[in-house]
Amino acid sequence: MARTGDAADSVRLLALGDSLTAGFGLPKEDAFTTKLARALLAKGYRVEVIDAGVSGDTTAGGLARLDWALADKPDVAIVALGGNDGLRGLEPAETRSNLDAILKKLSDKKIPAMVAGMLAPPNLGREFGAEFNAVFPEVAAKNAALLYPFFLDGVAAERELNQPDGIHPNAAGVDVIVGRMLPSVIELIGSASGVQANSRGSR
Repeated sequence: MARTGDAADSVRLLALGDSLTAGFGLPKEDAFTTKLARALLAKGYRVEVIDAGVSGDTTAGGLARLDWALADKPDVAIVALGGNDGLRGLEPAETRSNLDAILKKLSDKKIPAMVAGMLAPPNLGREFGAEFNAVFPEVAAKNAALLYPFFLDGVAAERELNQPDGIHPNAAGVDVIVGRMLPSVIELIGSASGVQANSRGSR
């Protein structure tokens, strides 16, 4: 598993996701996990971001490999799955069940989590979209997890912030994602049991 961060005593943050967390189409230095760790460090937080992103993965895939992902013993976790469920038109009930199981396992291990939600592709219709979009706030609330409503907030459908496929953010898009998500990630880190999240001055 790729890691970002150099402090042996840093907070360990698991980023369980798909191509958006894996940095599809980008060099490692421009990937989400790398830039998130760098932004946190700039704010005085030493965080080892564990890249558990697998391109093309669904919520079912994330659930299937969760035990493996937990081998690095993270303190906190971001669950950023569901985009591929939406793209494939999978039943929202299945997405809900998988995310609920992931969050329950994290809770059982006393690992605070944040759900980074997704929005359904508009071409799948209003009914599917309403049901799919409701999954993320519902499972977050049920499992007492933090919620960041939309992973691609500020980037989706913005041509200059995406790669030519119109789906994956480019380096500038990742900067926007990290900047908008950063306050929520800092809140997540602060919820880690027994962890001093802000390590400013300890370097």
